[in-house]
Amino acid sequence: MRKFKTESKKLLDLMINSIYTNQDIFLRELISNASDAEDKLYFQSLTDSNIQIGRSDLQIRVAFDADARTITVSDNGIGMDDAELEKNLGTIAHSDSFDFKAAQVAAGAAEEVPEEETEVEERKAGEVDIIGQFGVGFYSSFMVASNVRVVSKRYGSDQAYEWVSDGIEGYTIKPAEKDTYGTDVILTIKPDTAEDNFSRFLTEYGLKDLIKRYSNYVRYPITMECSHQRQLPKPEDAPEDYTPEWETYTEVETINSMVPIWKRRKSEVSDEEYNEFY
Repeated sequence: MRKFKTESKKLLDLMINSIYTNQDIFLRELISNASDAEDKLYFQSLTDSNIQIGRSDLQIRVAFDADARTITVSDNGIGMDDAELEKNLGTIAHSDSFDFKAAQVAAGAAEEVPEEETEVEERKAGEVDIIGQFGVGFYSSFMVASNVRVVSKRYGSDQAYEWVSDGIEGYTIKPAEKDTYGTDVILTIKPDTAEDNFSRFLTEYGLKDLIKRYSNYVRYPITMECSHQRQLPKPEDAPEDYTPEWETYTEVETINSMVPIWKRRKSEVSDEEYNEFY
């Protein structure tokens, strides 16, 4: 196990117990990180013709397993190798997103762009709006999780790696199996206590509420497998006192609206959305 440095342990404890006091925001932070990873891959696709990816190909997936007490946030963004996992997750308060944004600004300032192409380049740069800045949001996961496992494969790489930590002593990094590029963050949710009902996060309603409340305007679709009920067809030989039967089925839904309400036409906004917003 690679141990957190003494200073890092103190900072982690401070963040979990003092800086972050609202447990609900852990999902917002993980989704923001996932959105940044999508942005980074999309930005690279604008300048690298070998990356055939459009914005519509990118999405964030949220899933839960109430029995196993896990919540998983997945993206198909840029991904990380072992060195990046060490740098970004093993070093508390290091922001890879901040470094990425600074590098793009520096590169843009150094590159001479023909006048007729300036508007196009500014538009491309403006499409990438990295959210993460300070590199501490990820650790809010430990407010609700007893263990966090991150499995990531960098775009273009054949090898995936996993980072695992209980948020106390340290972490491990080792090779892992992952079919697709991107990152999966798997939280093992803490047992309930007299003071904290962590199980409220392990429900479809609970997660959808957090997504709509804190991440509704993330630019990429945030999808979840949701449960619904439908009435079964009445059998032809059903008796007169036949009681309708129902079945439960699941389908993947996009939970967030992506476009802020003030940027949409009045005709596109429902009364329910108006009420939720105000």
